[in-house]
Amino acid sequence: MHTTHPIPRGIWLPLVTPFRDGRLDERSLARLVDFYAGQPIDGLILGATTGEGLTLDDEEVERLVTVSAASLDRAGQRLPLYLGLAGSDTRKVVRDLRQSAAWPVDGYLVSCPSYTRPSQDGLHHHFSALADGTERPILIYNIPYRTGVNMSNETMLRLARHPNIIGVKDCSGDPTQSFDLLRSRPAGFSVLTGEDALFYGALTQGADGGILASAHVAPQAFAEIRNLLAGGDQPGALAAWSRLADLPRLLFAEPSPAPIKHWLWRTGQIDSPEVRLPMTPVSASLAGRIDREIERRRIPVLV
Repeated sequence: MHTTHPIPRGIWLPLVTPFRDGRLDERSLARLVDFYAGQPIDGLILGATTGEGLTLDDEEVERLVTVSAASLDRAGQRLPLYLGLAGSDTRKVVRDLRQSAAWPVDGYLVSCPSYTRPSQDGLHHHFSALADGTERPILIYNIPYRTGVNMSNETMLRLARHPNIIGVKDCSGDPTQSFDLLRSRPAGFSVLTGEDALFYGALTQGADGGILASAHVAPQAFAEIRNLLAGGDQPGALAAWSRLADLPRLLFAEPSPAPIKHWLWRTGQIDSPEVRLPMTPVSASLAGRIDREIERRRIPVLV
């Protein structure tokens, strides 16, 4: 693999997309980006699954990118911004890449085509066409329990030869497949876990970091675990993970990102917990559990 692109490592945040009264809440978005720019976050991903990207129209996606980039500039930070893309028609995804060519993004997170369940050869040709259609780097998003198709390690490693395909958000759901990929990947090909609850285990096996929705709530705690492991303190990292491990379970007790949005709303980081159908707000039961955890952590409740 030969690439000139920076390789994603560390804690990446798949940012929620704030809504209010059915519209993109640009004020809350700017506030979120400004906050996370000051946290130990290594990159932001916009409009992906946690960002409810499939519910955004083209104009909203562009505004999402523009507002986020402007907020980073005001904060004096240059965190890399990646844009989430999805689609089952290769031509349309290539069109989306071209449409966003002038936008201030640094790369893309692209999921495998959903529902159509292409062959491994089809997946190879799909991502090759996308990588040929942009000068920016692409992270593959392999999440078969959402898309209906699992990219094999053989296909992944073939695609890793392309200079614009620099890594994967790994949600394969198969621990053996994930470990074998980490053993076989070429130098410079990033493997970031997308399974928040498996973050510690993925790092101990050699993953480069994670794309973690739960890091909205505890970015410093996730970064601490990575730093402890990088410094050779596995007992300390395990102890830190033991304190943190229940948090992803809470935040994924109902479909994401509703639980995270409830937390962010209650703590005043966004002005509304609104999600778009088919997503629905958290149940009263889970809202109570989240509120009690916020109180336990002694975080001020502003709503």
